[in-house]
Amino acid sequence: MGPGARRLLAVLLVVCAPARLRAGEPGDGCGHIVTYQDSGTMTSKNYPGTYPNHTVCEKTLRVPKGKTLILRLGDLDIESQTCASDYLLFTSNSDQYGPYCGSMAVPKELLLNTNEVTVRFASGSHISGRGFLLTYASSDHPDLITCLERANHYLKTEYSKFCPAGCRDIAGDISGNLVDGYRDTSLLCKAAIHAGIIADELGGQISVLQRKGISRYEGILANGVLSRDGSLSDKRFLFTSNGCSRSLSLEPDTQIRASWQWVSEMGEQIHWSPDQAQLQDQDLSWAAGDGGKNRKQREWLETDLGEKKKITGIMTTGSTQSNFNFYVKSFVMKFKNNNSKWRSYKGIANNKEKVFQGNSNFRDPVRNNFIPPIVARYIRVVPQTWHQRIALNVELFGCQITQGNDSLVLNKTSPNTVGSSEREDETITKSIPSAEIPTGINVTAVALPLVLFGLLVAGMGIFAALRKKKKKGNPYGSAKAQKTDDGKPCPRV
Repeated sequence: MGPGARRLLAVLLVVCAPARLRAGEPGDGCGHIVTYQDSGTMTSKNYPGTYPNHTVCEKTLRVPKGKTLILRLGDLDIESQTCASDYLLFTSNSDQYGPYCGSMAVPKELLLNTNEVTVRFASGSHISGRGFLLTYASSDHPDLITCLERANHYLKTEYSKFCPAGCRDIAGDISGNLVDGYRDTSLLCKAAIHAGIIADELGGQISVLQRKGISRYEGILANGVLSRDGSLSDKRFLFTSNGCSRSLSLEPDTQIRASWQWVSEMGEQIHWSPDQAQLQDQDLSWAAGDGGKNRKQREWLETDLGEKKKITGIMTTGSTQSNFNFYVKSFVMKFKNNNSKWRSYKGIANNKEKVFQGNSNFRDPVRNNFIPPIVARYIRVVPQTWHQRIALNVELFGCQITQGNDSLVLNKTSPNTVGSSEREDETITKSIPSAEIPTGINVTAVALPLVLFGLLVAGMGIFAALRKKKKKGNPYGSAKAQKTDDGKPCPRV
């Protein structure tokens, strides 16, 4: 291969390679970032571990026009004392805040006069340092707190605060549960997500009641947050809510059915029927008839509430039987009313069908809340992934529809409504990709070769047109095919 060919090959390899292979992504020093319309959370990479050497994190934060930004620094730990290569800086069109680093005095809160600011965090060579954690919100939320605030930071017995979007995955423990309350050493916003008071994607206002502590706090997995068991404390806290959280599963007009049921043979036939799927029952759960993961039909468990109701949450367990280690690891929700189509419950931020985290063993309950709530009569749990065999016990939470709380419209999608799908009932029987199987396509990897192919085809077309023009303008040409020196016809292009 000649030098010219090698150079051409190198150029093609560079052009065809995905961008992430040619250079580092912008913001390679950024860590956890969650943003929504008017609040969010941002950290340096590896936080609260040591931030990496020689990286830059740059992100522009915005709130709606007509509002101004509030920034709160929950943590800043940068090794440099000079801010020459390691620093945190905020810039807007008219002002600059920082750079901040080392042991200098740093304001915990910045009140900006703009709705947009660029955050820049740079690092050089260093040995230690956690980096930073900040939260932001619009001027509508002057009571903004960070994800690191704990209940024992406050002395009042009752207070209200605004939690930003994105606190769920910030490091820090919580102990307790929605019913008994939380140990006062727990992170406030993380506990509010666990309790189903706010959604991590949105953030929101929380109202807190401080009470006398209890001897033991029982942990549970809820809304993607694992609460741990906790020991005696002087104080605990609870959240006030709208009261729409009582059990709907034991009401007399509630009926449960399923797509299929399993009949096991253990000396005698044992029916794992859907009428055993109520969480309060201590007997067998419902189990699907086929444990295979390649079934074309997705199994489902349906609850008929007798009338349209407001559903705010669900609790699930597996088989609850130690000798039958069956449980559902993830599921989606479908709902409908009389003579309407089945609709999928969707996430607020991305408007895609939401996949809920299920159980991790056959025994321990897991709770998930619906924010916003579902208003419907019929509810289906559609398992997506499971261990060995589909097995479910369920309990639905909510309340009756009353004047003033039936404001949700099923066929709209907004922060105040439940997302919907226009699919009919039969879509539930079609194969749905498992949450464990990636189905995305690398657009960069596909698009660039297609562009090159298009250029190649276009070049061939231009070349053919030039040849054709040349033949027409040749004074020695004729209607017959031109011949080569050996008398053979020239190949047509």
